[in-house]
Amino acid sequence: MIEDGDVKTIAEIEITTEGIVLNGVRQATTESGLAMLNDAYRQYVNDYPKYFKMDGLCKLGFLASELLLKSLGEERFVPREDRAVVLFNRSGSMEADKHYQSTISDPDNFFPSPSVFVYTLPNIVTGEIAIRNKYLGETSFFVLDRHDETSMQDHIQATLTDACTTSVLTGWVDYFDANHFEAKIRIVTK
Repeated sequence: MIEDGDVKTIAEIEITTEGIVLNGVRQATTESGLAMLNDAYRQYVNDYPKYFKMDGLCKLGFLASELLLKSLGEERFVPREDRAVVLFNRSGSMEADKHYQSTISDPDNFFPSPSVFVYTLPNIVTGEIAIRNKYLGETSFFVLDRHDETSMQDHIQATLTDACTTSVLTGWVDYFDANHFEAKIRIVTK
């Protein structure tokens, strides 16, 4: 358990294009990049078919949260008002934005896709995590100028001032493309 002031980290995960480290232990992966995410989903989760409809940012955040939450061994999929989901990144939903732009750029082949458009909102990843886990607490996604631990910690502390919130699934989830991404999330408690 890592302590930062009044906040205690009870579990953490880091996923990059090179691999997955869960609570300090490297997880077995055979691929890299987006193929690694999909392989890890099949190996460790494999019970949420909606995963394959998600954009890269959502896949990254969802997979990281699944592995992290499984490591806790706590009861899941029951309504909880005491856990918030607060995530951060620098690029917003840029990968999905570019994909959506490609569907509307050509006036002769104008075909906006609602299934792509929905992922042009970075907070979709927090919503997917909350829906999957039946979290009824706060969900927020903040786009920052840079990876700023002080600003992130301020938001986390503010979230924990709510009397109902006892823990937060939080951290950095940034996805540029299939070969450039990073998630570093954790569960913190008061």
